[in-house]
Formats: sequence, C-alpha cells, structure tokens
Amino acid sequence: MDPARLARLAEKTDLAALLDRLEGMSAEDLDRLVGPGRSGGDGARGGAARPPYAPPAPDADFYGLFERQLTDDQQRARRVVRRFMVDEVAPVINDYWERGEMPFEIVPGFRDALHEAFGPNPAERYCTDGFLTGLVSMEIPRVDPSVGTFLGVHWGLCLYSIWRFGSDAQKERWIGPLERFEAIGSWALTEPEHGSDAALGLETTASRDGDTWTLNGAKKWSGNATFADVTVIWARDTADGNVKGFLVEKGTPGFHVDKLEGKIAKRAVQNVDIRLENVEVPEASRLPGVRTFKDVAGQLATARAGVSWEACGMAMGLYEATLDYCTRRTQFGKPIAGFQLVQEGLVRMLGNVVAIQATVLGLGQLYEEHERLHERASLAKVWCVDKMRETAQIGRGLLGGNGILLEHDVARLFADAEAVYSYEGSREMNVLITGRAITGLSAFV
Repeated sequence: MDPARLARLAEKTDLAALLDRLEGMSAEDLDRLVGPGRSGGDGARGGAARPPYAPPAPDADFYGLFERQLTDDQQRARRVVRRFMVDEVAPVINDYWERGEMPFEIVPGFRDALHEAFGPNPAERYCTDGFLTGLVSMEIPRVDPSVGTFLGVHWGLCLYSIWRFGSDAQKERWIGPLERFEAIGSWALTEPEHGSDAALGLETTASRDGDTWTLNGAKKWSGNATFADVTVIWARDTADGNVKGFLVEKGTPGFHVDKLEGKIAKRAVQNVDIRLENVEVPEASRLPGVRTFKDVAGQLATARAGVSWEACGMAMGLYEATLDYCTRRTQFGKPIAGFQLVQEGLVRMLGNVVAIQATVLGLGQLYEEHERLHERASLAKVWCVDKMRETAQIGRGLLGGNGILLEHDVARLFADAEAVYSYEGSREMNVLITGRAITGLSAFV
C-alpha cells in the first residue's frame, strides 16, 4: 500500500487495532465490507473484477451493403471463395510471397472453389456476369492480391480475350483447358518503353507472309508467363498499322521469357520480360475479332473495373487484419484498440472501406452500359485505389514496428497496394479519361 495513504489513515484511526480486526475476518466478511473482488489479489485495482476482454468479430461489411443487396447465389459464391482463401491460402501465402514464388499447390483447390462459385460453365459466366466476377475478384485479394492477379491474367485477360475475340476453332481448343486449369494463360500488351502510351507507341510488330505472321519486339510484366501454356501477344501490323492479337504457345522458337526480379509488390506473381525474335505463328493463331486498338481498350475497361473490386477486397482485408491486431496487442496494460488515437485510425479505415464498397456496388450495376463503362471504370479505379492505399497507410502505421513484418499480413497488403496503384492504367491516365468525359476536353497532350 502507498505509505502516504497509510500515514493519512493513521491520523484518523488506530491502525494496529484495525489490522487486528481485519486479520480475524473471513473472506466473505471482507467482501461484504469492501465490495466483491476488492479483498483478493485478482480483482481490478480500485473496482470490481473486470471480465476478460472479448472483442467483437471484425465486420468489414459495417453497413450491411453486401448482406442486403446480394442474392442467395451471390452470397453463396462469396462464401465459397472466402472459405478457400482463408483455409488454404492464408496459412501459406506469406512464405511464398517472401520467396517470390507462385503457390502452385493451391491451384487444384482454387479451381474447384471457382467452379463451385460460378456453377455450370464457369468460364462463360465469368465472362458474362460482371457483377459476380467482381464479387469473386473482391474476395480473393481480401486475403491475397497475388492469387487474385493469377486468376485475373489467366481467366480475366487470356481466356476472356479468346472468348471475346477468338475464332470458333480457337475457342474449341483453349476455352475448356483454360477453364479447367489444364492449361494456364498469360497476356502481354505493355512493353519496356511503352505503358500508358501503348495505343500509339506500341513497337512490337507483326508482319504477314502468306498464312504466317512473324512477331518481333519485347513485352514487360505479363503475369503467369513463366509457366503459361499460351500467351496473348499484342503487336502492330506493319501493313496497316493496326494492333492485332496473337496466341503464342509455350516453346515457340524465338519466344523468350525471363522472370522479372527485384519486385517489392505482388511478389508471388510471376512477372516477366519477354523477347520475341522472329516468332512465327500461323494465321489461325491471330484473334480475328480484333480490328483496332479500340477493341483492346474495351477489354481494358472491363479489367479496370475489376481492379476497383480488387481495391475493395484489399481495403477490407487491411481493416480486418489491423483491427484484429489492435484488439490483441497490449500496451500500458490494455489492448491498444482501447486508445483514442488508435480508434480514430480504425474508424478512418472503416469509413474508406464502406465508401469503396458503395462505389463498386454502384459500378457493378453499370456493366451493361458499355458505351460509358470506360470512364466510369476509370473513376472507380482512381478513387477506390486512392482510398485503399490510404487505408493501407493507416493500418501499417497502427501496427507500429510490427507493420513491416509479414506475419501480421498488413505489410504484404501494404506493399501490394503499390502495384495496384500503377497497373490497368496509371492514376494519371485514369484521371484524364474521366476528366475528358466530364468536360468534353482532352488534356492528354
């Protein structure tokens, strides 16, 4: 006991007599005298014993937007994918991410979960049901964005290109194997010297001689390409100057693929440098549905919308991981979630999450309005990724030094946010696309 308190008490009473009386009292009498929980050493100081802290489960759907608006089938699909990601991917992904390797062991189960989520003819539904595809594209990066990119390139870019632009023979050959993950797809547009200006600056060439096309040039990034069985290559026709698409199979002479090293984001994604040196492909490997770059741009608008859903899932995952950490981490004798500044940060994160959710749900209702999807997807990509990136920054800060350790998951999502910030059109390009739509004036040059 505090000596000063004892001195003040001694001025008012005979301490020796008081202590003698207290020593002879039973525990029950002491409880009645001073109140329950204060007579023993286990109670809370100065009050009744506090029950153990049991934090509420993190709820990233704080407004119930998904709970109220989704059909039973959409809810079921979300649950299937969520369960697989939590049970099978979450326990292993940090190790693969740190080593910069693709977790091939999860692919069979991933395929099965996707087939269960999309039902019969999963590839067709993936390509035609933009809203359900968005929901799945949200749930995957809620746990890990690298796995989301694996699917986004495999189905969202490669398979979708064949489904949208391919001949009947190409669809017959590739859609089934890609759908069943018996073959893996990649997709290559960006070049070492051309990203944002690919529409005008694309240097990879395609020259036709009879029924043979010869491709020359270089590509960069192209997820999955180190192990893909087929890669969609976009090249400029030397005859008419238009961009055309070609299916290049693994092992084709002159098709060289090297893994891109030194990344700090989405490390489990196998990005590459591609060199095309007199790569010959038959006319039967050209995608006949592509006439100009405008066809490619239409596909990119759909992919850009998908990035908005990805940002939503990442923001949800960041909030959930940060809240879980803050309720478990104890400093100064209590969970840090009980401090005002921590709660302020958590509420800012949650506000961003709810706002992003509202945006993608609104965007999801507009997929059929193709003529305006381009600028609407650009606005969603800019705003959702900005807010997700802010959410990542807050979460990383709330974890303090532990915010740079993979074991808490926030660090991985924080780093991956930088990749999402840049791809499917830089922030600046998407701002200008939206700005042109609302002003009628182009500010690109």
